[in-house]
Amino acid sequence: MSLYCGIDLHSNNHVVVVTDEEDNKLMDKRIINDLDVTVSLLSPFKNELKAVAVESTFNWYWLVDGLIEHGFKVELVNTTAVKQYDGLKYSGDHQDAFHLAQLMRLGVLPTGYIYPPEYRAIRDLLRRRRQLVRHASTHVISIQNQIWRSLGYKMTCNAIRRKGFTLPFEKDGFLYHSANSNLVLMRALDIQIKNIEQQVLDAVSLKNEFTLLRSMTGVGPILGLTIMLETGDIQRFDSPDNYASYCRCVNSIRESNGKKKGTGNRKAGNKYLSWAFSEAAHYMVRFDNQAKRFYERKRQKRNGIVAIRAVAHKLSRAVFHMLKNKEAFDIDRVFH
Repeated sequence: MSLYCGIDLHSNNHVVVVTDEEDNKLMDKRIINDLDVTVSLLSPFKNELKAVAVESTFNWYWLVDGLIEHGFKVELVNTTAVKQYDGLKYSGDHQDAFHLAQLMRLGVLPTGYIYPPEYRAIRDLLRRRRQLVRHASTHVISIQNQIWRSLGYKMTCNAIRRKGFTLPFEKDGFLYHSANSNLVLMRALDIQIKNIEQQVLDAVSLKNEFTLLRSMTGVGPILGLTIMLETGDIQRFDSPDNYASYCRCVNSIRESNGKKKGTGNRKAGNKYLSWAFSEAAHYMVRFDNQAKRFYERKRQKRNGIVAIRAVAHKLSRAVFHMLKNKEAFDIDRVFH
């Protein structure tokens, strides 16, 4: 007899429900977030459990990795794709956990990809770099605006970031102290950004996928690593359309009988890949004539934002084929 387990995970506790093939509850309990407690609770059912369904919440790492290490088969649930019957009068944590077990029994549980732990920390470190870059840019723009507002001329961001830059204010004035606070923070962030870049480059085994990605015009080490680490195993994607959708490089539109009926979930997918392919598209348009011609044709029909996203869509599909077939980038095949 097969048993099914659903876990409704929260920040400090989780509800565990185990059911049989007739949806009878064999166990239904709320426990604290402690791996030893969870393993002890599930151990009596371990040999009969088909799998343990865990919600893909912000804090799933410890629970999923811990259960796998203890020999449990785990399915990471795509929570955005789980639907409940709208007519339910009551819904709670125990009902949600039971629903996950029920969907597993029916074979319709929407699951996600469990990223390998050995690369997950490196991927998350690279994500932190992007966060720090945004913060550093905020301080640069603040300095730029203060100079423009107070002195009447605009200084470029590159000039402000240049080594040896000094603020054009009197050192004992309030304007100097205000802008200098931004300058100090910007330089401290730049040091951390460089440290992260070096740590990631030293830690990651630069696989063949990285070499293939670097063959793309304008894709440097950071973009190449971002695409490689965020994509993971390319075999988990069935088609280039599926991969482009995951990269948020396709329109989110619902149509019926040729008419627009609304938009879909534009935030579904990977925002880091969306950023990476947009960056790659900008570089491609700047340095490759074929990409620039394609971009200009799209821009004349719509606008620059739509045009750059069209280039990003082309690049995402190209990356799928590159990684799937282990082929270097071919510009002629992308913009034929």
